[in-house]
Amino acid sequence: MPVLGATPSPGPAEGKGAAVRRLFGAIARRYDLANHLLSCGLDFWWRRRAAKVVRDWKPARVLDLATGSGDLALAVAKACPDAEVLGADFCLPMLLAARHKGVKNLIQADGMWLPLSDSAFDAVTIAFGLRNMESWERGLAEIARVLRPGGHVLVLDFSIPRSLLSAPYRFYLHRVVPAFARLLTGDRQAYEYLGASIEKFPTGIAMTGMIEAAGFADAKCEPLTGGIVSLYIARRL
Repeated sequence: MPVLGATPSPGPAEGKGAAVRRLFGAIARRYDLANHLLSCGLDFWWRRRAAKVVRDWKPARVLDLATGSGDLALAVAKACPDAEVLGADFCLPMLLAARHKGVKNLIQADGMWLPLSDSAFDAVTIAFGLRNMESWERGLAEIARVLRPGGHVLVLDFSIPRSLLSAPYRFYLHRVVPAFARLLTGDRQAYEYLGASIEKFPTGIAMTGMIEAAGFADAKCEPLTGGIVSLYIARRL
């Protein structure tokens, strides 16, 4: 089993990935507090919902990609006590936070270039991480590679509601969140990036289509909390 501190696989040294690594490294110490407060505690429910879905798949080996501070890895481990759960992230300060919280198996790795064997996992989860990758298509292709045929992927990420919530949500996302986050973390830039990345990220049919194009079937989208978050699942061909 790979361990925390393993050398990340070679990949692009610059670009979006390098910038995202720096941003998350800078806010790692206050990341959890900011998430819980800025989501009004809804992030706990989103992860419980995701873990329940994974539990129904009865996986023996799970990869939690872009694990960050490890909250989803811990939720999945609790829901699937017999499963082996590995958390992977390319940001070492976030992995250190995950280790401090009790995530047992961790590896430092870039989702674009995973140092993991083909067909090694029964399920792969990624919460609020695919959006941050250098290439969404490449990230999904790597997920498909490390999943066994018939294995499942779960993607949990922010989306823009297609309802009356859209305008107030955008105001909160672009005006309130960066200002409040600066007070919590001292870094407004990271949360300004958050809003911009959510606006660009494919949702709904666009995302299920992208997932299926990467080698998956039966992709489905479940909007949560009025559509401010979406949960995607699919089966590897």
